[in-house]
Amino acid sequence: MPSPFAGYEVDEELRPVARSLDFDLDHCLSSIVALESKISEEAFSARTLGTERLGNAIVIGADGLVLTIGYLITEADEVTLTTNDGARIPAHVLGVDQPTGFGLVFPLERLAAPALPIGDSRTLQAGASVIAAGAGGRAHALAAQLLAREPFAGYWEYALDAALFVEPAHPHWNGAALIGAAGELIGVGSLQMEQRAPDGAISPLNMFVPIELLPPILDDLARGRRASPPRPWLGVLSQEIASHVVIVEVTPGGPAARAELRRGDIIHRIAGQPIDDLGDFYKRLWALGEPGVVVPLTVQREHDVFDVEVRSGDRATRQRKPRLN
Repeated sequence: MPSPFAGYEVDEELRPVARSLDFDLDHCLSSIVALESKISEEAFSARTLGTERLGNAIVIGADGLVLTIGYLITEADEVTLTTNDGARIPAHVLGVDQPTGFGLVFPLERLAAPALPIGDSRTLQAGASVIAAGAGGRAHALAAQLLAREPFAGYWEYALDAALFVEPAHPHWNGAALIGAAGELIGVGSLQMEQRAPDGAISPLNMFVPIELLPPILDDLARGRRASPPRPWLGVLSQEIASHVVIVEVTPGGPAARAELRRGDIIHRIAGQPIDDLGDFYKRLWALGEPGVVVPLTVQREHDVFDVEVRSGDRATRQRKPRLN
């Protein structure tokens, strides 16, 4: 069986220098494991996220509790963890928290890997040195810096008040650990994005979910309970195009599809309030109430502007519930 670490190595000149650190780098890196998941073709998320997913996860509990980015394990039927020494351990999904994007799994056999201590990214300033690390040891660790801590809005009805943006980009960012100066976990890898320099050059960077969002929800998530209040969901993928929020895809059978919204529709207002940007759209949507609330929208389709009401749904009810392997 091919190694899940192969092909994601960091260029040697970009790796951290262990002797310059105030903590045991190898010990920290042994807390990071590879995660493979298999999902049914009938799963709600299979169309967008695929049926076989590969990423990273981080041991955060002495009992073997493992943290990852939620899209890797959403609706997973099988989960396998691989330690840096090659041991393959089956695991089961405890839960996924939609608002933060975090997911938890628990190994079904003893996982011989130490827990990485939880830190707090709010102590960092832009320019701070960090390490972005995937599973596989030093060859998969990247010396990086924090570019910014800024709001983020994703096209899939997701937003963070303060996401962490890091460069250079890690080649295997999903579920990767962002490690601070004391060897503590400060973020979990979510996305690869691009930034444009003043001279027009484009370079990749990573977005990490800040770890301080985890402690308030950890107890519920670890017990398989819903960790955050459900939010109204429309079932649209949206982008900011020419200073407008534009629908680029409508989820088949979702609330927006039932209201006959279409790709290319521009959303100008929600509940009578003008929309500034994608993040503003989500905040106003979620402030309307719980799933099931009627969402009044003002929409432009080509040259026509009209009002439409969408009865929102609960995304979680469309997804298969975690089960033991």
